[in-house]
Amino acid sequence: MLTSVTPLLQVDNLTIAFGPRTVVDGISFSIASGETLGLVGESGSGKSATSLALLRLLPRNARVSGSVLFDGQPLPESGIAKLRGSAISMIFQEPMTALNPVMRIGDQIAEGLLAHHPNLPRSEVRARVLSAMHEVALPAPETRLRDYPHQFSGGQRQRILIAMALINRPQLLIADEPTTALDVTVQAQILALLSQLRRTHNLAMLFISHDLAVVSQIADQVAVLQHGRIVEQAPAAELFHAPKHSYTQRLLKSAPTMHTNRSMPLATLA
Repeated sequence: MLTSVTPLLQVDNLTIAFGPRTVVDGISFSIASGETLGLVGESGSGKSATSLALLRLLPRNARVSGSVLFDGQPLPESGIAKLRGSAISMIFQEPMTALNPVMRIGDQIAEGLLAHHPNLPRSEVRARVLSAMHEVALPAPETRLRDYPHQFSGGQRQRILIAMALINRPQLLIADEPTTALDVTVQAQILALLSQLRRTHNLAMLFISHDLAVVSQIADQVAVLQHGRIVEQAPAAELFHAPKHSYTQRLLKSAPTMHTNRSMPLATLA
């Protein structure tokens, strides 16, 4: 367990396999309300599979075992749809492609709200959509409800995805590589927005990324995945200051910084 506070999400010995291949191998972690856990590792380490397993979004040929408790209760296999998008929400990768290109963004933001509150009056739906758009600092929401995704920048599309994820006021937000396709300036804006929303709503957040610099800016705790196994877990400040596992050390050395000696090659992960 990462914290002495009662966790909102408790994952124990989660294992995911496809055929003979095990992609996540007995990992355990917990997240308390208001806390962000950064799950880091190179591509193929099992990060996204872990997030999809929590929401029961893996394909049918996936074999999943282990224990997942949410708010002290096992996540139900049959009733997960009631929690998905309400108590637990997810921001998916790639803001450029995650939105429906032929659906107006006001309707896309409203979709999750109506899925859980189908009898809301139209005026209330519109008010909540506008409130969500204002909260994520989208410009002039009242005039842009009927715009399509291609009419927004990459950073604005990411804000739309965040509005979609938060419109039902979830307790847990899963953010899967939410800044990958954005330039560094927009990345910083999105990270600041997520941090602000976390404080405002006491959100628990699972932040998945291969980018250690991004994780260092937002995570309270960090878990490092290598080949489907967590090889190191620690408070973020401790892990980035004094990583203990050799893989974590190589990960840090493989990312250039302002202090990197440019005459020397970066470390490799092999």
